Amino acid sequence: MTEDEQSGTEPRSFLICVTEIARQLSIDNVATEPDDRPARHLAHAVRRPLLERAHLPEELFAPLMAAAVYDPDPSFCRWFVEPAVYAFGRRRVMAALVEYLRFGTDAERAGAVRAWYCAHVPLRPDRSPAYAAGGVRDPALDESQDVKEAWLEASMRVLAEATDLRMRHRVLHGLPTSRAAYPRRLHNLLDSTVASAQAHPDQHIRRWAAAAADHDAV
Repeated sequence: MTEDEQSGTEPRSFLICVTEIARQLSIDNVATEPDDRPARHLAHAVRRPLLERAHLPEELFAPLMAAAVYDPDPSFCRWFVEPAVYAFGRRRVMAALVEYLRFGTDAERAGAVRAWYCAHVPLRPDRSPAYAAGGVRDPALDESQDVKEAWLEASMRVLAEATDLRMRHRVLHGLPTSRAAYPRRLHNLLDSTVASAQAHPDQHIRRWAAAAADHDAV
């Protein structure tokens, strides 16, 4: 199934996710106009409570990540990613997005790419009471270098395996052309990815491969 064929399921999935989030936050009776988008109204209703709570229940993690991935508007997926990062940690949020990129449909992978950008949101003690008194936070919650490396690996595999050209373009934007940006364990995969991209019929993919090859030659 192509992303275009799946796109009709995204609004329904998004509505299911935000409805579950609102239920767990005990938010109901959200007024909507007859021709308006109920999912977006619910998203507005849960945005502030999500950030204002020092702790979020474990049961909210999966709906938050799903809402971030299924949100059809890339301008707003941060509303779900940011409180998840504060409450559950950047590491766990990024790891969940890696799983979507590895095993999701093309539509879910596209959503994960959008949410990945938001997962780098800077953390400030004055932004969320999830910080302990005095702005203290367990650094282990946000240690994510190995997860970022897992994202690079998954992105290269999607670039090689995806049948949808737009999906390949999406992951391409997040793949550095410098070899130094990749851990040594991924160098062989990088080499094969570059070699395959050099022979690809799409000019954008070939351009990325050329830039990566130029970096290697320096």
